Amino acid sequence: MATDYDEVRSDVAESRNASLEALRSANAPDARSVTRELDEADTSEGVELPGADLSGEELTVTVIPQKEDEFTCYSCFLVRHRSQLAREKAGHSYCADCLS
Repeated sequence: MATDYDEVRSDVAESRNASLEALRSANAPDARSVTRELDEADTSEGVELPGADLSGEELTVTVIPQKEDEFTCYSCFLVRHRSQLAREKAGHSYCADCLS
């Protein structure tokens, strides 16, 4: 007798149906109510909206100078280690990622 290995086994099919029925009977919130709750949370205080005026904000960044064994790629403008140097042309350095 040939066996169809693609057919879902009966014990697996029964457990799928049982778990689906358990989920349906559970006291799960309605999808629309969850969406409403998320929408209300999105407009809470502390969330910056697109186009908000940030001119009064001050950004503090520590600038680390480029080291002797680093270069700035002329194509991607990332600071790379000298081991990533692939080519120098007309005084500009290019990294291996930009040439591949």
